[in-house]
Amino acid sequence: MNIDKVLIIDFGSQVTKLIARRVRELGVYSEILNINHLKNIKKLESVKGIILSGGPASVTQKKYPKISKEIFLKKIPILGICYGLQLISKSFGGKVKNNKKKREFGRALLFEKKKSVLTKNFFDKKITNVWMSHQDAVTNLPKGFNKIASTKNSALTIIENKNLNIYGIQFHPEITHTQNGKTLFYNFLFHICKIKKKWKIGLQKKRLIDLIKKKVKGNKVICALSGGVDSSVSALLINKAIKSNLICIMVDTGLMRKNEFKKTYKIFKKKYKLNVKLINASKLYYSKLKNISDPEKKRKLIGKLFINIFEKEAKKNKKIKFLAQGTLYPDIIESRSTTGKSTKIKSHHNVGGLPKKMRLKLIEPLRDFFKDEVRSLGKSLGLTDKINNRHPFPGPGLAIRILGKVTPDKIRILQDADHIFINELINKKFYNKIWQAYAALLPVKTVGVMGDTRTYEHICLLRAVISEDGMSADYFKFPQWFLDNISNKIINNVPGINRVVYDITSKPPSTIELE
Repeated sequence: MNIDKVLIIDFGSQVTKLIARRVRELGVYSEILNINHLKNIKKLESVKGIILSGGPASVTQKKYPKISKEIFLKKIPILGICYGLQLISKSFGGKVKNNKKKREFGRALLFEKKKSVLTKNFFDKKITNVWMSHQDAVTNLPKGFNKIASTKNSALTIIENKNLNIYGIQFHPEITHTQNGKTLFYNFLFHICKIKKKWKIGLQKKRLIDLIKKKVKGNKVICALSGGVDSSVSALLINKAIKSNLICIMVDTGLMRKNEFKKTYKIFKKKYKLNVKLINASKLYYSKLKNISDPEKKRKLIGKLFINIFEKEAKKNKKIKFLAQGTLYPDIIESRSTTGKSTKIKSHHNVGGLPKKMRLKLIEPLRDFFKDEVRSLGKSLGLTDKINNRHPFPGPGLAIRILGKVTPDKIRILQDADHIFINELINKKFYNKIWQAYAALLPVKTVGVMGDTRTYEHICLLRAVISEDGMSADYFKFPQWFLDNISNKIINNVPGINRVVYDITSKPPSTIELE
């Protein structure tokens, strides 16, 4: 994207995407790259600042991820966070030590030692709370740097080199637990990088439409339309660009929520007048998923089947050259390794499930955007709130909310339970307070008693979380009466379930989805 931007170099932190979010929230375009990508960048004219993320590596080891010293000397402002601070210190001759006795995890009090442009309006009477997550610490200042702030166990928590425009901080300002963390990013972007606010999602619509027109060049596009926010926004955006050259395909995998498929089809056919074709492939999906329990295999199989169906449809029309998907920026990042050593959490069906060779070229207009940005774009395109405000729904659908083997009977049971849960959330005005909610079936059965008769049926797990962006989340604290009510409703109305449990785990350590 050829606009002024801030590069975020990812060293493997699980919260790197939060840095990108904070920067974009302040009106500046940010892009996440790994160190291998950085090596391939020859020109950095449009880069107004660089942020080095945290990560699991240690500069105290013989081998550790690093960037070229030339990058530090280009006078592009640099902010190092956690591992980024340690890398800066090591690169300029400072000392970093591993100290198990004085490690810091969680909240810590930060004390101001010297004024800095970076920390303007950050401290409250020279003290503030920050969020730490480190064992290594800088013990000796690198040459040319000054100490700005300290904690009890970390004397060099913030350092700076004003001549080189290089700053380092040991804590994580991207985490909401850090008090005034956004202020640090504001100071770095506007007082140090002197970048202008140019990133507004509403202004991206025309640019994206022009890019789609230029890329498609009179050919036809088939769009994988599921009825979720991401694919719906992609479809409306592409329709604005190429009109009748867009063919939307809705594949009924049999893995969607109850009645959702038919309702969504009617909205796009009647309200938006899109060219939509329905394909019933539920029997195919059920047969291919038979006896498969591993979640990664489920995801990749479902992704591969999607592509096979679309390529088969494309063969019917020689002008179809492109496959459009609602892939988002977090999908791209989460489905690939960052430094080559970090852990890939999950494959996304529109990323990790794609075959290496495809006849169709991909068109993914939303691949640079986060979920909330996509919702803003959807609103500007006139997408109905019923779809635009929907909770995130996984591409593989209910297949990954049935732990273990997937069967038509389990799908039917889960659809009924989930339908009751979601409708109760809507009726009791909880739905819009929650980031994501769903029902799942656990891979065990338990004994119950109904009408003096022994039952041996499934456990239904309910999950509801609150979050800003899905990167971290906490469980929603329902009142007791709601939990009592929903448990009774599901057990009384869904044959096959005799026990309901509520998941009270946050992210981390868990993920939002079970698989």
